[in-house]
Amino acid sequence: MPNMSLKKNDMPAQEPDIRNKNFKEVALGYSEETALDEAARCLNCKNKPCVSGCPVNIDIPSFIHKVAESDFAGAYEVISQSSSLPAVCGRVCPQESQCEGKCVRGIKGDPVGIGRLERFVADWHNEHDSGTVSRPVSNGHKAAVIGAGPAGLTCAGDLAKMGYDVTVYEALHLAGGVLVYGIPEFRLPKAIVRKEIEGLKALGVTVNTNTVIGKTITIDELFEQGYEAVFIGSGAGLPRFMGIPGENLKGVYSANEFLTRVNLMKAYNDDSDTPVQHAKNVAVVGGGNVAMDAARCAKRLGAENVYIVYRRGEAEMPARNEEIEHAKEEGIIFKTLNNPVEILGDEHKFVTGMKCIEMELGEPDESGRRSPIEKKGSEFVLDVDCVIMSIGTSPNPLIRNTTEGLETNRKGCFVADENGLTSRKGVFAGGDAVTGAATVILAMGAGKTAAKAMDEYIRSGK
Repeated sequence: MPNMSLKKNDMPAQEPDIRNKNFKEVALGYSEETALDEAARCLNCKNKPCVSGCPVNIDIPSFIHKVAESDFAGAYEVISQSSSLPAVCGRVCPQESQCEGKCVRGIKGDPVGIGRLERFVADWHNEHDSGTVSRPVSNGHKAAVIGAGPAGLTCAGDLAKMGYDVTVYEALHLAGGVLVYGIPEFRLPKAIVRKEIEGLKALGVTVNTNTVIGKTITIDELFEQGYEAVFIGSGAGLPRFMGIPGENLKGVYSANEFLTRVNLMKAYNDDSDTPVQHAKNVAVVGGGNVAMDAARCAKRLGAENVYIVYRRGEAEMPARNEEIEHAKEEGIIFKTLNNPVEILGDEHKFVTGMKCIEMELGEPDESGRRSPIEKKGSEFVLDVDCVIMSIGTSPNPLIRNTTEGLETNRKGCFVADENGLTSRKGVFAGGDAVTGAATVILAMGAGKTAAKAMDEYIRSGK
């Protein structure tokens, strides 16, 4: 019997006043009973509108139908045909604006909890997986992937399934990219990321860490070593700042540095080699998912007051609704329609406050968002001893500066066509290195598209 409830099943979670003091996963996942009930809400539409909203084109009705039949192994098989990182996507994808945003059940109620079901299936698989994977037959060709983040891992996984000898080169000491250094443990446990990467290695993917392309080895040298095509999935890890006075004071971080120390280097542990300041009052400047992550981490590190300072209104925030709601539940204070103009410090160069000005929304800008305008005479000082800047990132220039023939745009992003092909023969690119900071699933979609194009390129001999 179909479940015609207008409301999706709630996701169990830690209580806010408990979870904001630990780094354990907030969402606890569906039980088998709940997953079956949620799967029964799917109408199994013939035209599959939800699939058109998925950047990696998972056959969503088919996998949910398998769940409804209690065939969880079969459901995982359907998902894994399109996605290399299902346990990750089930946790961090913005389903509300993608697959679930296309779900017809969302017209007169809640859409089917597609992401929650994907997470359930992936977690069930990881719990019951025997660990045996059949390696594809080698096709005798080699390809290199730069960056072990979502785009690079997806590209590598798809190429490996086609029989390629694939080597991934990662600058950090751990593979995973933003999955390990950017997204906090309470949203994405690192054990899950490691499990997904081990699955790719079982397919034959080689991962070389501590390798900085442009320093350790160049793209030209990769071709000299026999790689027939190269994919650049190096992300956008170069932080931006506002250029206001005081950004060089002690206690000012980029969100990238702050989150990398917390997530990758475990700065929340007492014996961490790279601790971060345990501030009393923290301001996080920005309104995206990264800003929410930084604010929630600061709260877990013991800050009494954590402010989100954003120059537009809450309705204009690019962060997921779920992340905003979780932040509010955990005690994060939202100061929207405010913009920093100066960071204040003492004689020892430590942050003592942040001068802000109130804003109001004017006419829409070229992107369609209403432009913020300063209110004259509305300046005030926010009492903080730590400021985290989360206003965007761009690609590191190292690769483009050491590789001839690679065209980039004014933001430093690689220019690539719809298949990921760059201006350099045999070099493809995708994910944040092309688009600038975006979502995990969009990066995965770019990696998937590029893998197909690389296969066609190598086989054609061009």
